[in-house]
Amino acid sequence: MEQVIVAAGSNLGNRHDMLMQAGAFLDDISETAVLKSSIWESEPVGPSQFPFLNSVAQLTTAETPHNLLKRLKDFERKSGRENQHIKWGPRLLDLDIIAFGDLVIQTETLIIPHPEYMNRQFVLLPLSEVAPGWMDPLSNTPIKTLIEKSPDMQIYKTNLTW
Repeated sequence: MEQVIVAAGSNLGNRHDMLMQAGAFLDDISETAVLKSSIWESEPVGPSQFPFLNSVAQLTTAETPHNLLKRLKDFERKSGRENQHIKWGPRLLDLDIIAFGDLVIQTETLIIPHPEYMNRQFVLLPLSEVAPGWMDPLSNTPIKTLIEKSPDMQIYKTNLTW
């Protein structure tokens, strides 16, 4: 059993409903109660034009990292996400494995910790809510320091829950 951090985001359609559906899915696949952060709204990164709703969940799984990734991507497709090749493009739902225990994985299809998370306040701020003592498994840098070093962006905590 491993503790896993999954980031969820949506910037198309009913963004809040997408996160609610993702939260129910994560509840179903976790072996223990899922810890869910607040929902944050942030400016888009890259070519997306619409703001994102973002959140982070901490769950427990007996799945392998690759099997969990497959389940997350299958759920994205079932939720209406189209296969797109636009990096950082708009999306109904995006589920990313940020961390999987203390594992460090670098394969063609999976990189853990997620390669961009430390540059994304929309991951770091919610992550600090569910795991305030979390440390990056590559650098042993505390989450607070990662937040301080991350690029500024327009982001705020909403009153929405998931």
